[in-house]
Amino acid sequence: MSLCAEATLPDHPFIAEMIRQTRAFDSYGVNAQLNTTELLQPYIVTKAQRREIPIIGDPDEEILARLKAYYSAIAMRIEAGCGMMATPLFSLSHEGFGRVIISVGKLLVLDRSLRDVHRFGFESMESLCEQAETLVDKALELVRAHPDAATA
Repeated sequence: MSLCAEATLPDHPFIAEMIRQTRAFDSYGVNAQLNTTELLQPYIVTKAQRREIPIIGDPDEEILARLKAYYSAIAMRIEAGCGMMATPLFSLSHEGFGRVIISVGKLLVLDRSLRDVHRFGFESMESLCEQAETLVDKALELVRAHPDAATA
């Protein structure tokens, strides 16, 4: 999907949170002049674009900010769903390998291995939303199944 017009963004609650988080990670206002479509365009990496990116590479600060905004948006959606604070934590090497976890209380609700972070992106905005909502739904199931750990 090409993000050539503002109207092409899906009407999805995750998109609104992605916009908030992406702008929040732009502490110097570098992207302040971008509209929402332009702001989210870097999250879309088609298969053809991914093939052009070298397999081995170090992630730059922009990619790391996008990665953190994405998982922070997931954490905020988890918070909205359960009413408890969800905290994302990252451990990432300079080569783009590592892990992200999101905890609610003492409950680990998301644990993802990260690799090839310099190639981070989604085929489309719909794909981004679907994958994020899948992660959020699984996290909320864990919170419902283990409320004692989530409130600890």
